[in-house]
Amino acid sequence: MSFYSPHTDAEIQQMLEEIGVKSIEDLFVQIPESLRLKRDLKLPAGIPEPKVEQGLKNLARKNQTCSDLTCFTGGGVYHHYVPKAVDYLLSRSEFSTAYTPYQPEASQGTLQAIFEFQTMISELTGMEVANASMYDGGESTAEAVLMSLRAGKDPQGSILISAGLHPHYRMVIETYTRHLEFARKIVPLAGNGQMDLDALRKIDDGCCLVVQHPNYFGCLEDMDELGKLVKEKGLILVVAICEALSLAILEPPGSFGAGIVAGEGQSFGIHPGFGGPLLGFFASRMDWVRRMPGRLVGETKDAEGRRGFVLTLATREQHIRRAKATSNICTNHSLMALTAAIYLSLLGKQGLVRLAKTNLERANHLRERISQSKNLKLKFSAPIFNEMTVQLGTDAEDAVRELAKEKILAGVPLKRHFPEMADSLLVAATEMNEKEQIDLLINKLDQLAGRGR
Repeated sequence: MSFYSPHTDAEIQQMLEEIGVKSIEDLFVQIPESLRLKRDLKLPAGIPEPKVEQGLKNLARKNQTCSDLTCFTGGGVYHHYVPKAVDYLLSRSEFSTAYTPYQPEASQGTLQAIFEFQTMISELTGMEVANASMYDGGESTAEAVLMSLRAGKDPQGSILISAGLHPHYRMVIETYTRHLEFARKIVPLAGNGQMDLDALRKIDDGCCLVVQHPNYFGCLEDMDELGKLVKEKGLILVVAICEALSLAILEPPGSFGAGIVAGEGQSFGIHPGFGGPLLGFFASRMDWVRRMPGRLVGETKDAEGRRGFVLTLATREQHIRRAKATSNICTNHSLMALTAAIYLSLLGKQGLVRLAKTNLERANHLRERISQSKNLKLKFSAPIFNEMTVQLGTDAEDAVRELAKEKILAGVPLKRHFPEMADSLLVAATEMNEKEQIDLLINKLDQLAGRGR
């Protein structure tokens, strides 16, 4: 197999001798044989760059965005309208090269944008302090679990995870904690779609509890009762938020005794993409601030009394000794944080609340139409925000493929992560879904469901 290498054979041999090994293969002896690929990669022969470019353009023409389709998908990434001012302001040259502020004193604009974002997240979550360094909701939630283990007075027992947590988030938590001596226990859901509090009461060896609100199936958890139970058990409550817009009208997690709130901020001005970019947010109690991962920007005054911003806390390897680092997060994701800050500033408090109420209104219309349907029914009865689980009585993946032919993205089939819910579809209704579109979706799904019975 041919490949590009900037080094000559003589240079490679010289480096190997300096390291003290005989061959390049010797560099990988720690990787088990069973995990090594014992053949060349099956790559096609090289072709000229113009042909590559034309081929990629042809592929790109096949892409369709949510704007080209009627979109009801959710499950962690939502189709919201992004004001044109957001993209315009982001494209300004002042922000085009913004990255980690290694020289904070020369990055006042970047630091102020991060500070404003942190302030908004603190207000929305009801927590005392927030950072701006998380990649996405799954990574943020996993970091929250690690921090809760650090913050616990006597961390022991199990990491308790609600069955209503996003399956991707659960996978990231498992990856982050598999090397630790902490068991992971799943707390099941009750019949109405909320966490089974009776099942939680029977578990007496937990150290923290991770719950998503609204949960993956769209159900609002009973946070009042959950908060009381967590306090009685002495657990650290980690609340994960997938749909950040819900924070505009729901009681903030800080009101229910949350120790850490982590989640996904994509709804705040970031266009849905093929898996990204996304924006994780992270908020905590102030007395745990030195256990937080990532960075924290603070406000201060200079020698002349002028308002200024500083990198107050940066608990990662590049800033402090490796042994004391809380994480290896190596970016502040400042462009996405800036996106959210601009979006939230444009809408303002009242605008954000109105938008959230519009989402709730559209979701209630969707729910009402499902209840009137002959062949569809709601999987769970718990209250919702803008997302819900619909039972079709027929394979949901087939239904999604059928409606995709008519340029309707009907939702997220649950079969992949929950085989027992092969006939169930996760459907989200946002301000982008007019009532006429919702009526059309239900009519189409009703027909498909009836045909499959």
